[in-house]
Order: sequence, then C-alpha cells, then structure tokens
Amino acid sequence: MGLRGRLWQFPASELRAAAVSASAEILRLEAVRVAVVDELSLRPDDQVIASRGVGAWLAANTMLQVRDGKKIAALGAALRPFPAVAARFDGGDCSFDHAVLIVAFCESPPKGMPEEALPRCIDLLLAAASGVESTTTKVRNVIATLERVFESDEIPPAEDVDRNELRIASTLNGRVVVRGEFDALTGEMLLSALSNLTMPTPTPDGTPDSRSAAKRTADGFTELIRRYLDCAKTGNDGGQRPHVNVHINARDLAEHRDCAATPAAPDGGAAVSDLDVGHMPWLGPLSVSQTRLLGCDCFLSTVLLDDHGAPLDAKPGKRLVSAEQRVALIARDKGCAFPGCTCVPAWTDAHHIRHWANGGPTVMSNLVLLCRSHHRLMHRKSGFVGKWMIRIGVDNKPWFIPPPSIDPQQHPRPANTTFKT
Repeated sequence: MGLRGRLWQFPASELRAAAVSASAEILRLEAVRVAVVDELSLRPDDQVIASRGVGAWLAANTMLQVRDGKKIAALGAALRPFPAVAARFDGGDCSFDHAVLIVAFCESPPKGMPEEALPRCIDLLLAAASGVESTTTKVRNVIATLERVFESDEIPPAEDVDRNELRIASTLNGRVVVRGEFDALTGEMLLSALSNLTMPTPTPDGTPDSRSAAKRTADGFTELIRRYLDCAKTGNDGGQRPHVNVHINARDLAEHRDCAATPAAPDGGAAVSDLDVGHMPWLGPLSVSQTRLLGCDCFLSTVLLDDHGAPLDAKPGKRLVSAEQRVALIARDKGCAFPGCTCVPAWTDAHHIRHWANGGPTVMSNLVLLCRSHHRLMHRKSGFVGKWMIRIGVDNKPWFIPPPSIDPQQHPRPANTTFKT
C-alpha cells in the first residue's frame, strides 16, 4: 500500500501536523542543499569542473533544471558576506525566496543608506521574513519602505520600465509563444484587467470549472484582446486613466522629498514605522515617487481613518483633472509640452506643477500635459529630479527651466507647441 493509500487512516489533526512537519523539514533540507552546494563551489572536483559549474552539475545529477541549480549556487555565494541572513536561513526560519530578496537588498542597498545602517536593516528584513505569518509582500513592503527612508533618485527594479520586455513569436506548428517581464505598475494593470476574466466559472448544470489556472488565464487574455478590438475607439484624447487602485496615507503622499519628510534614524530604526509607501492590491508596495506620478491625473477617493487605521468615513471619489480641463490643456499644449517632444495628446498625463498633495491646486495655471516618459522624468530619474523646473509664463503657457548641467544660464525654454500650431 502506497503513501496515499495509508493516509485515510489518520485523523485530520495528525494530517495537519504531518503537513507542518514536512514543510519545516523541506526548509531545513533546502538550507542544507544550499550550504553543501556552496562549499562544493569553493573546492570543485573534476566532475564539477567538467559540468561548467556547480549549478549545472547539480541539475545534471538531480531532477532540477539548470536555471534552478544556478539559483541555488548563486544564493549560497550571496549569503557568505551576510552571516546573520545565512544563520536564519540555515535554521529554517527564512525561506529560499525571502533569503534571495534580502541578500539582493544587502548587495545593492539604496545609495542614500549609510553603511552602518545595514545591520539594522537586515534585522528588519529578517523580522518580516520569519515565522509562519511571513509573506513575500511583507518583505517587499519593508524593502520599499527602506528605499524611501534612504531615498535616492535611483529607480527601484520593480518600477524600472526600461527593463520591460515582451516577446511574441510563432512556432513551427502555427501557435504563438508569449514571454515577457513588466514593471509592477504594468503588472498591476494587467492583473486588474484579467481579474474577473480568469475566475473559475461553473457550467450551467453546476459542475465546477475543470480548467487549470493557466488555461483560465489564457482564456481571459484572449477575451481581453477580443473586447479591446470590439470596443476600443481610437482618436479619443480624454477619458480616464487605466483602472489601477493605489492606496497611500495622505501624510506620506505629502511628506515627500519636496516637503522634508521625517528624517531617518542613523541606524534605519524608528523612522521605518513612521513612514509608509503606496500599496497596490495585486502587486503590493509602490514607491511614493511613482504614486505621486499617478496622483497627478487620477480619480481620487479619500477615507478618513482613526489613530488605529480603522475607517471612520469615506468621501465620494472625484477626478482631479476634469474632462473640460483636459480639453483646455490639449488646446493649449497640443500634446506633451516638454521641449523637443512630439507625443500626441492621447498619450499624455496632466501633470501638477506643484503636486496637489503639497497644496497645488488643480487649475490651468498649475497643470501641463506631459507624455508618460517626461512625466516620469519630472517626478524621478537620476539627473532630472529637482533640476528641470516648470513655470507658467506671462503668456499663460508653460516654460521649462533646464538644469545648469544642460544650460549654465538656465534660460527658460518655451513649451513644445511652436511646430504644432
């Protein structure tokens, strides 16, 4: 009688205990494998050398794929400089994936973080990664918060749109293979769009949906494309932004770089609990800079909370930039106003010159159309944040003041409307 054939004899309490025990043993053995593979990489023998690395050797002698063998070897090497993380991982109190996230942060900390703050940051990350209540979202939230505490102009990997890629290729049998990787915001839009389309749907007679999760996602993606082709109307310059929900405290949205946010303690301690980041329902943390970018042209809903974070009241949502204002902005700016840009109005956001969270009004004299690329640059990008400035001139049109690195005299440049009129 096999394993499954014996399980029916056990009560539910013993099955639960066995599942927990097996999971703990898997974590322990995972740590053993990483440590053994790392030690073998430090003194490889002829077999390892012939396999072109310990990761490939492991894959060749187990049921692992080469990429998984290389990940195991890479984590072992990455843990060496961080004994505190290695000890927690070896003790079975930190999963493989969480250890990868933590050492990645330690290897490439925020540029504004002093070296002496790293041990305290590791403690915070390990606290989020330890115990049965630990989740990847918790670990990523701590990382996002630390990136804000030690804020710099460097774009977090999760928000770097330059890394986005999508490959679509046909196969010999006439099918299509799709592979891609996107930033968190694009992923949030995709998951939000697919959410209702990928739900299990019982048949008319009540039989449960027999499709796998992958099949439901493929069917939902097909339906998403079909609906777009059936209903999309080109040429509409207005309308709402993509439906992405981002939650953030009003204080944290205002207490940004422009408003002298609460300074971080030298060891990265108490300030972490005093600050917050944006949060998306699907993909979790989003930096304040990216949240502010989205907040320029959004549908805003406010919820009043008590000291414990419990909702007291909710106010009806309102659109910051009205349809009438957008029509007027298009008439004035005729597309992205940034000097030298040719982006059409349909691909622009309404940017608040002074952010509304900092008291900037949603009026024509505080708004300018920018394409997503230049909008992002004005909010955050190494070499642009706080350097390019926008002013409304006496002609009631936006003027752009370049940084000294581009124009030492910082002569104002007119909006990019001359050749469009």
